[in-house]
Amino acid sequence: MSSRVPVPSRLSRSARSPRLRLTALLTAAAAFGAVGSASADTGGFGPLPPQNPATAANGVATMHGDSASSDTTPYAGPGTGAVSSSRTALASACPTVVIGSDGYPVTLCTTIFGETPTVHLLDPHSGDDLASLSVAKGNLFGGVYSYLDNDNDLVLVDGDDDLLRVGHHLQSNGNWELTVDQSLSLASVIPSGDSVVGLSPGWDGKVWFATQDGVVGTADTATGVVRALDLPAGEQVDNSISTVPGYTAVATDHALYLLTEGPDGTPQIDWRAAYDRGPGRKPGQLSWGTGATPSFFGPGNGTEYVTITDNAAPHENLLVYTTAGVPAPAGSATPSAPAQVCATPVLTQYPESGTEDAMIASGDSVFVTDTYGYPYPALPSGAPASVPSSASFDGGMTRVDLNPAGNGCSVVWNSDVASAALPRLSLGDDRIYTVTASGPMGLAGSDTFAAYHYAVVDPATGALESSSLLGIGLLDNPLQMTGTTGPDGTLYQGTETGVLAIRPSS
Repeated sequence: MSSRVPVPSRLSRSARSPRLRLTALLTAAAAFGAVGSASADTGGFGPLPPQNPATAANGVATMHGDSASSDTTPYAGPGTGAVSSSRTALASACPTVVIGSDGYPVTLCTTIFGETPTVHLLDPHSGDDLASLSVAKGNLFGGVYSYLDNDNDLVLVDGDDDLLRVGHHLQSNGNWELTVDQSLSLASVIPSGDSVVGLSPGWDGKVWFATQDGVVGTADTATGVVRALDLPAGEQVDNSISTVPGYTAVATDHALYLLTEGPDGTPQIDWRAAYDRGPGRKPGQLSWGTGATPSFFGPGNGTEYVTITDNAAPHENLLVYTTAGVPAPAGSATPSAPAQVCATPVLTQYPESGTEDAMIASGDSVFVTDTYGYPYPALPSGAPASVPSSASFDGGMTRVDLNPAGNGCSVVWNSDVASAALPRLSLGDDRIYTVTASGPMGLAGSDTFAAYHYAVVDPATGALESSSLLGIGLLDNPLQMTGTTGPDGTLYQGTETGVLAIRPSS
């Protein structure tokens, strides 16, 4: 691995915004499911991860809720009673829905025709598409992840390697407009043909990013300086990255990395933990390796541990490490070593298991969902053939709890609810919210005959508490994308063709 010389990068801002600004964009998919088997009292989950000062509020700031990627939210969801749903048709798959302090949902979508990343501003009451803005197209993973900053601007990286801040502005004529209010080029550290996959802000305001070919960098938006580190050759990043105070977690298709920021802002590796990547890409996954964005969690301050899944066959393993690691000897030039506290097979209720999802991680508990066999309508360019070539989709979920001493873990329950969306745990009402699928789940059937249901799962037992039909076919297919619950209890769920808004029936 090598570090790169810092290069001042082109920095521009629109005349419309006097502030120095940034923005980043892209699109993704994932999955979860359940119906309980064992029992255990939750004992309460949480805490939430620390609030990142550079993002919108926890629960609504990123695809996975927060910069720690905990997939939790402080807001209670629509509940177990009767619900109603409305659909905003956007002719796009919409994996990321974030909500700012002004209450307006912002969604990053990829158009069905042309696969163009597009930002949409939605009316929080009617769901109307108030404004849209298309950005330069990159590869599939390079059009997936983004976050909402503390000024309600969407931060993303486009296909031209520009780090953007997209703001929404009410015009004098009463119409809304989306504009690129800041642009910072990252091209000086990104090789030709590579592209940014994940990004997340650090606590000092610098934006961390990772490219598909393993460049990890920081962008200082005050100075325009971009610094980068090359991870070992041959390792690929296919998921987003996560940040908590002092640490950034990046998973490649070979290993989990915990990184810190050097004195000059250059990323440096604190420790590296290799994992079993299995014999190949499993059906229901988009790449060969872990399908998980790393998640930080813990019962104290929400940052004591970091977790991913491996890609072992026939069953993947949940892997949990302490963020502290094992310190290197005094005077040593080598990084510290990872300290693993948990490694256990999950989703063993099926002959095989695998996931393309991040975990729900909160307190001492981690929830892993099964996407094995899920029929994605498209794969990233260059994705290898799956091993085996095909499989049916079962869904399902496993809950794992760490031991109180933090030196091991155990499976609490396995569940068979066929979740077709990446669920989220509400710390506001201690429920897991997702969308389940039933009926034919082959590639044609999932878009034509499968039925999709709003579902509430009990995190204590994995039992299905309630289920309400949303619709049939591709209009309501959530494509294993995650839902976001707003402060008013509305659940916004991206689908293959737009965004569903699910609310309690009045």
